[in-house]
Amino acid sequence: MKAVSFLRECRAELEKVQWPSREEVVNSTIVVLVTVIIFSLFLFFSDMLFVEVLTYLWKLMG
Repeated sequence: MKAVSFLRECRAELEKVQWPSREEVVNSTIVVLVTVIIFSLFLFFSDMLFVEVLTYLWKLMG
C-alpha cells in the first residue's frame, strides 16, 4: 500500500502549492516572448555582422 500512501502525500503537497492567477501567467508569458524576440534579433544581427566582417577579411587576404 505504499503507492496509495504516496499518492495521498502527493495530493496533500499539491494542495499547499500557490498556483499563479491567469493574469500572472499571461504577463509572464508576454515577458518571456518579448525577451526571446529581442535576444533572437540581437543574435541574428550579430551573426550577420560577424559574417560581413569575416567576408571582408577573407577578401583582403585573398
